[in-house]
Amino acid sequence: MIKYSLYLASIVCISAACTTTEENNGTDTSGEDGVTITSADSTQMENVLDGTHEVENERELASGIRIQWFEHGTGDLLENGEMVQIDYKVLLEDGSEIDGNHLIGIDGKESVPFVVGAGMQTPGWDMALKELRVGDFVEIFIPSHLARGEKSIEGVLPPNSNNILRIRILKKDPPTRNIEGNKVWLIEENSNNTLRFNETTEIEFHCMVSTITNPVYVNTYATNTPLVLRLEYDGMVPGLKKALINAKKSDRLFIYVPASEAYGTKGYQDLVKPNEDIFYNILVMDVRK
Repeated sequence: MIKYSLYLASIVCISAACTTTEENNGTDTSGEDGVTITSADSTQMENVLDGTHEVENERELASGIRIQWFEHGTGDLLENGEMVQIDYKVLLEDGSEIDGNHLIGIDGKESVPFVVGAGMQTPGWDMALKELRVGDFVEIFIPSHLARGEKSIEGVLPPNSNNILRIRILKKDPPTRNIEGNKVWLIEENSNNTLRFNETTEIEFHCMVSTITNPVYVNTYATNTPLVLRLEYDGMVPGLKKALINAKKSDRLFIYVPASEAYGTKGYQDLVKPNEDIFYNILVMDVRK
């Protein structure tokens, strides 16, 4: 097994010392919960993904994506801007595993958060997940042009590789807060930090920024150039400013900004298309007076 996760490992903090809070400093959305599926431990869940299962039904999309259902969930189809907890692994057609939440960290993780329609993974993911519901357990064939195309990683991922995604949609997570349509999920925090970002402080943060058509068009981790922001600064996406209010040092945030709170009908250069939502994966490095 390759101890390497191609994408989600780079965007999910795996420190066991971090804790998630249910603190809500904006609109209370605690009633927006979905069906939850639990498992005793990650080994059991990994066996579920690896096992042989009877196919209940299948569907092929016009894009060439094929979905086989092992189990059917309930509720509405997933939509852009919703966060779900997923248990997943990505295989090549020869059966080798190249990605999965069980490859993240020493002992693996039972699930990881994923925001639909945010460009967090390859285009085939967002196209396929919008055909799914909470509770679905499926195998998805993603043709290479909707996976990583000609991109390769020596010894791991050959170019033009079709992907096989096995995935369970475990539950929906409502935003921790919702500020004028800007959704904020507090993924991890250090509760000892109390100084918050507001009109009297400035914030320094690393981020990866994506749209559904342009994944990771900004990555300050790669350039080692965190951003610094005060509320009075011009040029920053309005929805991002609103979403960052009350953030603290060491907070890890997922932020989904609708187009109306971002670049609207104009878009931004060749990076963000008109009427396109933006997703931010943020790690707050510091908040200071």
